Amino acid sequence: MSNTTVLLDKKTTEIIKATVPVLKEHGEAITKHFYKILLENNPELKNVFNQTNQRKGAQSKALANTVYAAAANIEKLEEILPHVKQIAHKHVSLNIKPEQYPIVGKYLLIAIKEVLGDAATDEIIEAWEKAYFVIADIFISVEKEMYNEKKNQIGGWTGFRDFKVIKKVKESKEITSFYLKPEDNLPITTFIPGQYITIKAQIESEAYDHLRQYSLSTAPGKDFYRISVKREALNQPIGVVSNYLHTSVEEGSILPISAPAGDFILDERDHRPLVLISGGVGLTPIMSMLESVVEHQPNRNVVFIHAAKSIDHQAMRERVSEIAKSKEQVKQYVVYSNPTNRTDGDKQGYIDYEWLKEVIPTKDAAFYLCGPKPFMSAINNDLQNMKIAQNDIHMELFGPLEPIAK
Repeated sequence: MSNTTVLLDKKTTEIIKATVPVLKEHGEAITKHFYKILLENNPELKNVFNQTNQRKGAQSKALANTVYAAAANIEKLEEILPHVKQIAHKHVSLNIKPEQYPIVGKYLLIAIKEVLGDAATDEIIEAWEKAYFVIADIFISVEKEMYNEKKNQIGGWTGFRDFKVIKKVKESKEITSFYLKPEDNLPITTFIPGQYITIKAQIESEAYDHLRQYSLSTAPGKDFYRISVKREALNQPIGVVSNYLHTSVEEGSILPISAPAGDFILDERDHRPLVLISGGVGLTPIMSMLESVVEHQPNRNVVFIHAAKSIDHQAMRERVSEIAKSKEQVKQYVVYSNPTNRTDGDKQGYIDYEWLKEVIPTKDAAFYLCGPKPFMSAINNDLQNMKIAQNDIHMELFGPLEPIAK
């Protein structure tokens, strides 16, 4: 990656570095305006961009973070490669194409100019245009490799492939599982526990397609995929896809999906104790990891911690209990924030630092966390206070990528 930086001359690099404080101050305003004018002039991209994240402002925050990180590291872009790869997984799952990058660049530059006004001189805009296309080339190159890898895998594909819902199972008060097999009956590629697929929801009442990413919730190696979806409260556009899946998609329905992607993955080369911590529907990738470990690493010690509102809201409760009872190396703990009965669960209320210290047997372990942002932030802080090594803490945050630490 470092070779790409030679495309930027010293003057351009200095201008980019000098604008970092301005970008940090106005970055979110720029990216909000960017999405507004981009989608006004290219409404077909509403088939790609998550309108829920647009409404919440999450997408613009994520883009601002990425642009700021790139600007701050313009002389050493290799340092943001892990972030680039995270985003590239999302892009490949959404079927983003190289020809879309110039469109994005055009409106990002317009947004910078219109938000900053006279402060965005021609010299600054020219520097940012050069920098944008260097950064875009990095993304395009990384994504090309990912597309080729998916296409060349046994059972692999690019774009969207039609899958049939072969089974629909209600897992809890809010979560339902969908078992998916390819309509063409050809093999499907395997995946790594923790990865996700993208569903293309083509809803009759909606003007545009809705793309949503859902973690695979079972161990790999099957002839089907399984996703487990929480039904969100419907408040357009929030909850459109989850409600569509719960109410309109039945056994026999066809759903176009992308090949598995994502870099929140279980490292099965690691044989140390494994600590899996999830909150709510964050259970889904964690469940895939649990199922996989008991199949492929039967001697690995596992601590499984799940936080839910109550028993009624706890998905796959019986399956996890079955695993914990039959595998003595698996210890299960459940925390209910609003228990039906006072005796429900191993703890009532919330996971906290003192309780975590009691149930985690060793600091020398691999930790995988998934759930809502406040939950993730709290658990991450607790683990850091326990002096857990940062590179042993692996996290998945649903939605656009943004910093998790407070």
